[in-house]
Amino acid sequence: MRAKEHEITESLQLTMSVWTPLESNPEVLTKYIHTFGVTKDWVITDVMGLEPDMLEWIPKPVKSIILLFPCSDTYEKHRAEEQKRLAETGQTYPKDLFYMRQLNQNACGTVALIHSVANNEDMLGEGILKDFLDLTKDMTPEERGKALEADKAVRESHQALAQEGQTISDPNEEVYHHFIAFVNKASILYELDGRKMFPIEHGATNDETFLQDAARVCKEFMARDPKELRFTVLALSAAVK
Repeated sequence: MRAKEHEITESLQLTMSVWTPLESNPEVLTKYIHTFGVTKDWVITDVMGLEPDMLEWIPKPVKSIILLFPCSDTYEKHRAEEQKRLAETGQTYPKDLFYMRQLNQNACGTVALIHSVANNEDMLGEGILKDFLDLTKDMTPEERGKALEADKAVRESHQALAQEGQTISDPNEEVYHHFIAFVNKASILYELDGRKMFPIEHGATNDETFLQDAARVCKEFMARDPKELRFTVLALSAAVK
């Protein structure tokens, strides 16, 4: 059974709509991004290990890394401390970095995929995601989250794909995992998490080192919860010809 996404309901989100959880299933998620309008040259694939020799098996180029992780007490403490620090010091990021808040419960899989593709638009053709990005290009992250909540085409695609996993999906089930994305924008590695107030910088990167740099940050997530085994790493990468 694959782990599913999780969004803990916060006080500001008590009226959020509830979507059915997505599985971390590469075949289902690949079908989803193709439904979005991503060309068949790109797929979602499992990352079987984060050591350099294992990363070599992933088809190149890699455009995004998606991490699914448990929302443990340790993680929530780290998130609260990080948010407080960034709120005090301020946070800036490139204007063309697409970032949105998550206002829909259980929608973090979709938000992570949108973050992955929206910051790599060269892989995107006509379709429902391009329509959404055109609509929201000048919006704030919060306005984009509201626009997603109201977007019937994206919601229906999410709901349809959520039924295609290996387990029976229930929008009301209590699950404890969360999807986020890592992308390279302007030679900076960014963590994009719709539950956070800001994109998170993780240092310099480039097209050649992005996969290794993102793997390093994924290891940091794992190191904060050394007894926790329920982590899944996926890559948005070139399809094998």
